Amino acid sequence: MDAVAQAELVRTGEVAATELVEGAIERIEALNPELNAVITTMYERALDAAARVPPDAPLAGVPFLVKDLVVEIAGVPFHEGSRYLSHHVSTYDSEIVRRWRRAGLVILGRTNCPEFGMVPATEPMLAGPTRNPWDVTRSTSGSSGGSAAAVASGMVPMAHGNDAGGSIRYPASACGLFGLKPTRARNPLGPEYGDAISGWACEHALTRSVRDSAVLLDATSGVDIGDPYPAPVPVRPFAAEVGADPGRLRIAYTAETPEGVAAHPDCVAALDDAVALLADLGHEMVQADLPGLTPDVGACIGEVFMAATDWIVRYWIDRVGREPGPDDLEPLTRAYRDRGRAIPAGRYLQAVETCQRFGRTVARFLTGADLWLTPTLSTPPPPIGEITSTDDDPLRAGRAGAATVAYAGVVANITGNPAMSIPLFWNADGLPIGAHFLGRFGDEATLFRLAGQLEQARPWANRWPAVSCFRRLEPSAGSWVR
Repeated sequence: MDAVAQAELVRTGEVAATELVEGAIERIEALNPELNAVITTMYERALDAAARVPPDAPLAGVPFLVKDLVVEIAGVPFHEGSRYLSHHVSTYDSEIVRRWRRAGLVILGRTNCPEFGMVPATEPMLAGPTRNPWDVTRSTSGSSGGSAAAVASGMVPMAHGNDAGGSIRYPASACGLFGLKPTRARNPLGPEYGDAISGWACEHALTRSVRDSAVLLDATSGVDIGDPYPAPVPVRPFAAEVGADPGRLRIAYTAETPEGVAAHPDCVAALDDAVALLADLGHEMVQADLPGLTPDVGACIGEVFMAATDWIVRYWIDRVGREPGPDDLEPLTRAYRDRGRAIPAGRYLQAVETCQRFGRTVARFLTGADLWLTPTLSTPPPPIGEITSTDDDPLRAGRAGAATVAYAGVVANITGNPAMSIPLFWNADGLPIGAHFLGRFGDEATLFRLAGQLEQARPWANRWPAVSCFRRLEPSAGSWVR
């Protein structure tokens, strides 16, 4: 069952919230040794919270996991994937945590992520790699890979993700889930952050169903006191959009990557399949490349991320009161930080302005189309170990990761626009490849309406990976069995 269905069982009294939580704990304990998705557990706190959940809350008693990045939970270890923070414990609750609890969610633990979320893979030196439930030799992508593996395997029906360059949508594609990146400022970043990475960063979740994502966003969205700016107020609840007729949409699409690098044939096949399905549903499909993503803009995107890495490390130096030791930071983080420190403040602001001008180009482009469609990833999930760095080659993970995300999901972060990855296609190896839709600023409604239509036309929730709550490892047989 998805989260909405589980909450309905609690609301009607058919199931107690504690039963939902106990079941999720059993699944985590059974599946996590194989997947390494959950790195911190909070079982006693979760069972206590479940006993006190208001049954009329929209997601009453639903088990939930929180990514170990940005969002803090008082009294719980918090590492951001880094050995530098291996002994850190949070002292406060992020605002979105308070909203999750008011919605009835019960937090069972924290999920794995790469160091500071700066690479599209989930293989930190601190906790080791999270493995893809569809093929445990493969990556979950990142940076919300732990959450993606947990939801895809059925540990929980939904889990937290955050997204500063594609980190909800990439693992959603790699693990066969629905992943929505909301409009800038739709969800709160407080009390600690206001305009993280020039407004590129946002919070939401990975889910199996579209309605789960919509109901959760209804529960968490809205301006928080002191926010630097608000997102446009929706016309009606997002949950009301799921199942509503999207009408005949004009959807621009391309199989071309901005740099002209050939995508994997399976990703092109996934796009062709999505285009055919959308045309069958009556939408107008128009082949068009996104304008304005020039090498100059690409260089500025890189400068923002390098500067962001330096900002993150500086933030933690101030907070924990010590410099990182020689083995505290991974090679890629050290390399990015060195480059970030070399960027003058004025140059950083120039890079931000260049990216914002590009955002205006995208906005003009979307006056002639309702959505822009590409594959989410430019390769199927790569093998574990491919997106890693060494002291001898610290930028290796950056290069290898970039090769998997050549369709520039970061565009949605630069513009602040909502975007989503939908699991419509599996290749011959049984690996999912998502279809990525970029919407207009403030217009999650169109995305939810279309996602609901596609979910009806091509259901995916009944597809379960090899490692899941519906399958288990039979040690005597040495294979996965139903």
